[in-house]
Amino acid sequence: MLLFWFVWLVLSLRFKQGMSANEFSALSTLAYPSWGHYPEYRPKNILQYPWSFSEVDFNAAPYLAYGKGRSYGDSCLNKDGVLIHSSQLNHILYFDTDNGVIRCEAGVTFDDLLSVIVAAGWFLPVTPGTRFITVAGAVANDVHGKNHHAVGSFGNHITAFELKRSDGQTRVCTPDNENKELFAATIGGLGLTGFITWVEFRLKRISNAYVTTSTTPFSSVSDFFELDNLNLDKHEYTVAWIDTTSRSGQIGRGLYFSGEHAKEHSVKNTKHHKKQRSLNLPVNFPNFALNALTVKAFNVLYFNHHKNKHGHALTHYAPFFYPLDNIENWNRMYGKRGFLQHQCVVPLRDGKEVISEILKRVSASGMASFLSVLKRFGNIPSIGMMSFPREGYTLALDFPNNGKRTFTFLNELDTLVRSVNGAIYPAKDARMSAETFAVSYPRLESFKNYIDPAFSSSFWRRVTQQQAV
Repeated sequence: MLLFWFVWLVLSLRFKQGMSANEFSALSTLAYPSWGHYPEYRPKNILQYPWSFSEVDFNAAPYLAYGKGRSYGDSCLNKDGVLIHSSQLNHILYFDTDNGVIRCEAGVTFDDLLSVIVAAGWFLPVTPGTRFITVAGAVANDVHGKNHHAVGSFGNHITAFELKRSDGQTRVCTPDNENKELFAATIGGLGLTGFITWVEFRLKRISNAYVTTSTTPFSSVSDFFELDNLNLDKHEYTVAWIDTTSRSGQIGRGLYFSGEHAKEHSVKNTKHHKKQRSLNLPVNFPNFALNALTVKAFNVLYFNHHKNKHGHALTHYAPFFYPLDNIENWNRMYGKRGFLQHQCVVPLRDGKEVISEILKRVSASGMASFLSVLKRFGNIPSIGMMSFPREGYTLALDFPNNGKRTFTFLNELDTLVRSVNGAIYPAKDARMSAETFAVSYPRLESFKNYIDPAFSSSFWRRVTQQQAV
């Protein structure tokens, strides 16, 4: 079976190709997917921004902005509603190269920005594990990265944005003055407060396109906590990969990656933005490709490969920040059934106990996670009312969607997270209950006051037990 999986991978890979005009024009006839391919809902209609507010009947259906669809669950979906596609909002409006402030339209991706800012000696202040998200999506989900302990989440670096509301008003929002309450509601607000047209934020100064990295293997989850306590304040970027197939005394073994932007070279003498020759998975793997045996084999190989690379290295930023972006449509590895991610954050005081218990349960269940990441959130408060990052430990686990068994197991993990007043990340969720959502976001009732009444999502209706119009 492992051999078949490998052959399928080799035969399926091809070099990346762009989307044709005909393919884009046909999007309105397709079910818009989330990145996890579960659930898969068809919208009633798709609008391409810009359009005239006066021509839209906002009472006919719920509306929701749609960028690249990189949310894993249904927070980017709008079953029987209208999606507002932001792909034509793809311009950089202003770039202060001296002070590192940039203003761009909502549909600009992090990849677009990197192709411009790195050459000028700047980098994104915060970035998740993919550069193929839109700036507006980064706002709506208040994305975080490997440096939360040092600089907070993306919302902490936003200076202003423009928001269109269904009442016809256009509002500029800033953190301290104009519409500051609406500013706080929109950051991490899941696209529910209106349609973002542009965003302005501060960048980070860099000397070149490289990162000085270090890899340290550890033998158990207990070792991770000791390692993290020793290294967190020494490095700008930290994250751990966890082998969820390990058992007995090695439960939670993994690799601790750290890094900071390199100082060795000037920008003029190094490559800037790296347009990697990405491989593409053009079709879904068969559903049985990722199973306990193949996941264990991958984990063992991955751990042993990196264990032997223990030490420091100088690497381009792309493989350090975006390792999965080198395989386009990597989500197809999970097959047509898709996958479910469980990303939680638990308070610092309960972190070691709860994270250890989650990993023990994963190991005992035999439901090995193919991609598992553990890191520390620092004590910099998030601006957003509904922001996920908060001080503690966050663990992300990916599981093939095996139906009831998977859902039952993830509900058990939710119960454990709720018991310590932890939270589940909406951008990665497709199944948490209304109870879990309410515990995760204590400012929920205040946030509801700022929702645009014409905007909604499949996620929002699910976790607040509402029906579509």
